[in-house]
Amino acid sequence: MRTTRLLLRSGLTLAAAAAFPTWLAGPSAALTGISVSTTGTTVSVVTSACTQNNGSWGNASLLNSGQTAFAQGRQVALAGTTVSQSAAWSGVSPGTYTVVVVCSNGGTAGTQSVIVSGSPAAPTTSSTTKADAPTRGVMGGLGGAARDYGPLTLGIGAALVGSGVIATGWYLRKRSKPYRL
Repeated sequence: MRTTRLLLRSGLTLAAAAAFPTWLAGPSAALTGISVSTTGTTVSVVTSACTQNNGSWGNASLLNSGQTAFAQGRQVALAGTTVSQSAAWSGVSPGTYTVVVVCSNGGTAGTQSVIVSGSPAAPTTSSTTKADAPTRGVMGGLGGAARDYGPLTLGIGAALVGSGVIATGWYLRKRSKPYRL
């Protein structure tokens, strides 16, 4: 009976350890290679995914809710260096938008939604004034980082977590054995 419970616990631990790296690495394909921010009526995007080709880094497009194709949006050329490329749109009216970045090689660096709430309110000295809360919440992604870590980094992290799970199972197995004199 005791051996059966121990094998069941060990089997569940190993199943979790085997499934965890694939669960951890699964969202990596969904990560975006762009970071979008708003300040008042200005929307800006930053990426490091594009390489320069024929003097161009690529283009970024700001699509409103009724637009579906890259060409329909307000397009801006990316500017920057090999480390970081950026684009910005000013005078954007309040609403929900989608930012799409297409590199000069034709590949999509990423797509991200953003909510523009309008011009920032003038600062007040009264501490009783409550700021308006966003109506739809935060549209963040996984972590919200501007950098996308590749499969090697995620694989190393998954291996470390997996080895920790295996070491914990080994320790608990050793500890569950009765002491013999």
